[in-house]
Amino acid sequence: MKLRGSIRRRLFFQLAGVAALLSVAFFLVLREVAEGAAEGTQDEILAASATAIADSLRSESGGVTLDLPYSALSMLGTVSQDRVFYRVTVAGETLTGYDDLPQPARAPQSARAPQPGAPVFDTLNFRGDDVRIVSISRRVGSQASQAQVVVTVAQTRQGLAAISRRITSTATSIGVGFFLLATALSLLAAGSALAPIDRMTGAVTRRGPQDLRPVTAETPAELVPLVEALNSFMGRLRASLSRTEDFIAEAAHRVRTPLATVRAQAEVVHRKLSKPEHKRAIREMIRAIDESSRSAGQMLDHAMVTFRADSLATEELGLGNLLTETCDRLGPTADLKDITIRRLIPEEPIRFNGDGILLQAALMNILDNAIKYSPEDSEITVALVAGEDLCFSVTDEGRGFGDMGLERLTTRYERGQNVGDIVGSGLGLTIADDVARVHGGRLSISENTKGQGACVSLHLPR
Repeated sequence: MKLRGSIRRRLFFQLAGVAALLSVAFFLVLREVAEGAAEGTQDEILAASATAIADSLRSESGGVTLDLPYSALSMLGTVSQDRVFYRVTVAGETLTGYDDLPQPARAPQSARAPQPGAPVFDTLNFRGDDVRIVSISRRVGSQASQAQVVVTVAQTRQGLAAISRRITSTATSIGVGFFLLATALSLLAAGSALAPIDRMTGAVTRRGPQDLRPVTAETPAELVPLVEALNSFMGRLRASLSRTEDFIAEAAHRVRTPLATVRAQAEVVHRKLSKPEHKRAIREMIRAIDESSRSAGQMLDHAMVTFRADSLATEELGLGNLLTETCDRLGPTADLKDITIRRLIPEEPIRFNGDGILLQAALMNILDNAIKYSPEDSEITVALVAGEDLCFSVTDEGRGFGDMGLERLTTRYERGQNVGDIVGSGLGLTIADDVARVHGGRLSISENTKGQGACVSLHLPR
């Protein structure tokens, strides 16, 4: 399976990126609005100061006089430590104030007293500092002798710059805080958006290997196609497994029955032949048939074990009855070699929840191996012991395992080094080991402690 990143991580980074863009936009808008509001406040105070000066203009003896009110300039001084300048001109001549104070590029509109014209604002450089300037025009005097008076008030912008820096710092702090909060919420949102996938994953993961029911968990609309595809796949898988099980059972029957028939016919022919070379050829054919039959049967058994291990069907079993049935089925094979099967089975029933077909396959292979490798007129001891665990043990008086490592005997197609003359496939102990593992148990192999032979034990948890 190839991994191409994480949806959760991708969604988180996308939401965090959107949060970063919104934070920058929020910072820019907040700073622009705040600075505009601060500048507007300064303009209003400048206009109020100029209006207060204009209200103090008087016409006396054909001229214009001004009694400069203290409050007109003091209101600017309370805003910040900026310097304040003013100039009053009558017909272009300076009446009072700073002679070199410039006026806005656009002249203010004049109006008759007592209403001043609309103020005109501008930002200019005066004596090395940027200043904010406002000018108001008024006509002062009688109808016969009116004079046009222009009142100009200016203030430096250091205070406004300080306010701008504070606004920038505040906006930056708010923007960063907004980004961090939005990032945390993005993480929660990504987790919440993917929660249905996690729930569906958990629901499927908690199922056993044999549970192929359709997924019925409540899912969002976007996941419906995925769930439908998953349910369709599990339906096809369930049908395929059913066909596989039927095929294994049918194949076992179809393979074993013809080979058994051929072997029986070969035995009949062997008894009728008189020439040694013909008998030898038939014996070789019978051996090949036996080897093919055994290999095919055990390969099918192994396939059956592998299949049923993925969908273990458990039921309450009587282990004593299971062992007795196994011994009865292989009794005729043992009788052909005059081998006695000694049974040590407790009278009280021993119960175990497991797959009866698999357990019987394991016991059949263990006991069949013991019969196959035991000499004629020997004894095999089959015991069921309920101790710390439940143990089936099969002890024979055969050849043992020679010098081969016992741990290798459960590997597929591995056989002892001293059994080359006996037909076998090397799958019997592998099957038994697989069955023990799927039931949570183990298979132990050892030499016969009471003499020649081997002991194979199948342990199951209580």
